[in-house]
Amino acid sequence: MSVITLDRSGGSVAEGLERRHRQGKPVRIGLIGSGQMGTDIIVQVGLMRGIAVVAVADAVPENALAACRIAGDGGRAPEMVDDASGLARAMQRGHLAVTKSARDVCTADGVDVVIDATGNPNVGAEVALTTIAAGKHIVMMNVEADVTIGAYLAAKAAQAGVVYTLGAGDEPSSTMELVNFLRGLGYPIVAAGKGKNNPFRIDATPDAYVDEAKRRNMNPRMLVEFVDGSKTMVEMVALANATGLVPDIPGMHGPAAPLDTLATTFCPREEGGLLHRKGVVDFTTARGVAPGVFAIAEMRHPRLRERMNDLALGEGPYFTFYRPYHLTSLEVPLSAAAAVLYGQSHMRPLPQPVAEVGARAKRDLAPGETLDAIGEYGYRGFALSRADALAQHALPLGLAQGAKVTAPIARGEYLTYANCAPDARQKIVEVRRAQDNWVSEAAA
Repeated sequence: MSVITLDRSGGSVAEGLERRHRQGKPVRIGLIGSGQMGTDIIVQVGLMRGIAVVAVADAVPENALAACRIAGDGGRAPEMVDDASGLARAMQRGHLAVTKSARDVCTADGVDVVIDATGNPNVGAEVALTTIAAGKHIVMMNVEADVTIGAYLAAKAAQAGVVYTLGAGDEPSSTMELVNFLRGLGYPIVAAGKGKNNPFRIDATPDAYVDEAKRRNMNPRMLVEFVDGSKTMVEMVALANATGLVPDIPGMHGPAAPLDTLATTFCPREEGGLLHRKGVVDFTTARGVAPGVFAIAEMRHPRLRERMNDLALGEGPYFTFYRPYHLTSLEVPLSAAAAVLYGQSHMRPLPQPVAEVGARAKRDLAPGETLDAIGEYGYRGFALSRADALAQHALPLGLAQGAKVTAPIARGEYLTYANCAPDARQKIVEVRRAQDNWVSEAAA
């Protein structure tokens, strides 16, 4: 197991990385997955000082080589390796070790922190547990895994004395910045969320998005995960489980609320808004909010309202705080650096989940079918409070891929434990069972 040594000299991440650069001891990243997001990380880290991607695992190693070509001279020269010893030798030579084996990267002595950029829930479970067991920090870009087993993984990381963190730059962690800022000032959060980037088409399937995905250098399945709303549901449930905010209704409201109406839309119904309660996660489909994130704070003290009005920020008592951008994978290296340098997590789940991403059928599903992946043809993600998920016996979204349909499911109906059987061979199914038992015992 690696020994975790923190930089006690303080300062910002930028200052810490500059110290590492001067010392010739960069923060060493092991990257799992070199698709769109992984490629971004390789390019971005190549522009930074005091940090380096030293090993990459991908089921198709040529993807990593392509990423290195895109990065140009910024990163390390790639070297294909076949085993753990070859990986170690390549890193010692100052090369970027490229392998098919995620386990070899997660357990390598020359790696300080691992970034999971796969987006596959089961792979995320295996990568996170292997990394934590090896005594290394884990940055989860795999939000699909986090909303399924994040509480368990965060607890395991804490027990091992390492950091579990979602990556900076994604909408959940960008919104978390606003939530932490407002809570630090003592302002209650009425709602927090994001603008949805893509058109909201719940019946979207990959065959209709091949050309657009090609133009945007995306996998069609991943593009559809955004379009059909699954990604929005995943991101907002990740935010819920890290903050204690909850979906107000199943699926959230998702109005077409422009930026200047957010505070009057995401407020209680008795005051003209949509909400049945305060303290929720939600999203808007209106243009002009995405790619930004927001939080609505309640500020009733007359002096605060006077100051906010003086600053041309509204009349109150509800005020919108807005970050107009998120840089997705480009900010993620900052989470890797913060974890290694200062033992900091930019975002992690609370011990007790408050929300769940369930799933609803995109088409009629018949007994005997094996369910496909998120963003494909069978189902879409759907955000629920934990209470609503338990009432529906909802199958967690992260357990759907590979599950067998055991009873007829009509289009629009929930996938449940009564009509689907998860693949018990998958690690994430085993871990989710352990998390459910642990959460139930803690609540008893």
